[in-house]
Amino acid sequence: MEGLLRRNRVEREKLEAELLAPSATLSTQSKGRARAEEPDEFRTAFERDRDRVIHTKAFRRLKHKTQVFLNPDGDHFVTRMTHTIHVTQVGRSLAKALGLNEALTEAICLAHDVGHSPFGHTGEDALTPLVEGEWLHSAHGVRTLSILEPQNLSYEVLDGVRAHSWKIDPPPETPEGWICRFADRIAYLTHDVSDALRAGVLTYHDIPQQALTTFGSTSREWIDSLVTAVIEESHRTGRVEMEPRHLEVMDQLRDFMFEHVYLGPYAEKQKGRAIQVIQDLVGYYRDHPDEVPESSAAPGTDPLTAAVDYVAGMSDRFALRTWDKLFRPKLDF
Repeated sequence: MEGLLRRNRVEREKLEAELLAPSATLSTQSKGRARAEEPDEFRTAFERDRDRVIHTKAFRRLKHKTQVFLNPDGDHFVTRMTHTIHVTQVGRSLAKALGLNEALTEAICLAHDVGHSPFGHTGEDALTPLVEGEWLHSAHGVRTLSILEPQNLSYEVLDGVRAHSWKIDPPPETPEGWICRFADRIAYLTHDVSDALRAGVLTYHDIPQQALTTFGSTSREWIDSLVTAVIEESHRTGRVEMEPRHLEVMDQLRDFMFEHVYLGPYAEKQKGRAIQVIQDLVGYYRDHPDEVPESSAAPGTDPLTAAVDYVAGMSDRFALRTWDKLFRPKLDF
């Protein structure tokens, strides 16, 4: 048709090589997949990964998973789904500006939280005592996309999911994975402050003054300031980094949010209930393995692992509804 192009995968791979920065991860240089596949006619490897992620059940469940507030009643609180969209938008903006692989960045950002349990990071606290070592949503994201709902994603996408959290070592192997790290923190600090204000947990005057003077007075200004700080410092150093002053204030803001919001009185009030729900459910399905859906457990896993996998995949509302069905008649609250 006149006025349109027909660009196949090979042509788009050539454009990557011509237009992207020297440190960008090219689709043709991927370390590949666990199982070899014929290339797609039109999509690059990382575009294919991006599309697979958004069609998973694990991705769809993010719409009913907590970001900060447990199963919030209001329509405008951020969920894991809206958080993921925010992270992806920030990540794509950074990748575009720095000449990195936008499709790989998008795939990592879309997938980064699919391993989250119900009730946010409280779910990690609830599941850790039930497993060997520490239960991490990042590792469970890789398990979800590789074993529980296998997508045969490229190595680079799974590596970005594995290491998107700053506590994970070794860090991401690609600059696109590093972008997801920064995009995640920029997104959650910005929208979590807004949600805390909306919930009445914080007032505007509670926000650290350094954050307001460094980033601006509105969420839009914060995102613009933080994204610009990554672009300018990364261009200067040749690595994905944030300007030191912005990074220092962002870390101070994170500490403030942990003290006053994430681990504050409101969160602590919800935490005990959330932990009880998750641990009760895991105990029930460990003792009743025949009730774990086949689609939610890997073949050959022991009853405890199958129970943890099943409960970890639940949304907040499904976990609460299931707990009510199984335990409400037996307990008096």
